[in-house]
Amino acid sequence: MGPPDTWHRMAEWLRSIPGSLPETPRALLVISGHWEAPAPTVTTSAKPVLIYDYNGFPPHTYELKWPAPGAPDLAGRVQSLLSGARADATRGFDHGVFIPLKVAYPDAAIPTVQLSLVKSLDPAQHLALGRALAPLRDEGVLIIGSGMSYHNMQGFYRPRSLEKSEAFDGWLRETVAAARAERDERLSRWVEAPFARECHPREEHLLPLMVAAGAGGGDAGAQVFRDQVMGVWVSAARFG
Repeated sequence: MGPPDTWHRMAEWLRSIPGSLPETPRALLVISGHWEAPAPTVTTSAKPVLIYDYNGFPPHTYELKWPAPGAPDLAGRVQSLLSGARADATRGFDHGVFIPLKVAYPDAAIPTVQLSLVKSLDPAQHLALGRALAPLRDEGVLIIGSGMSYHNMQGFYRPRSLEKSEAFDGWLRETVAAARAERDERLSRWVEAPFARECHPREEHLLPLMVAAGAGGGDAGAQVFRDQVMGVWVSAARFG
């Protein structure tokens, strides 16, 4: 969708991520908006396959490779931190994992684990998941929330979508930069934000941010990327 350069600026930002970190992570833990389970669930395969969970794309997009190794030890650690967490030994990486990481880490050398969302889609529960995972940050694990700050498939290129997305994105920018208690309160009540449900008719693409924010603890959050894509504003945030 869109002109050939639609995703160029986002790709440039993704490629800049490794150089922006103080050191190379020993592992990646990715929460994608494309996997929901009854309880938080982690991939435990040492050699995860790729899940081409999209339709109607050019043939070459079903031949993409990103052969990053799994990290069963990290998966076990995640289970120890999350009460009731489950393991999935057969699931691979969906496109919420391998598409952005193929750009950010094209050599696919860093062990990677995917963590599901919980089907409740409760924002407070996902903030709590992030808080429980926070110790991993001191263990060399980069926690990545892979979603989208605007995700209304019927809203792209529609009149007034730019205005609505700008209002919601402004709220999001203020929210991630707020002190922890206020940030958590605002995120847990995200449906009260301007045009919230028009930007996210269903919240699965916003919830990875909740996990990342919870893991951010007392570290300040900041918007680190922003661009107009398909007639709306999209952005990304970083904590610490």
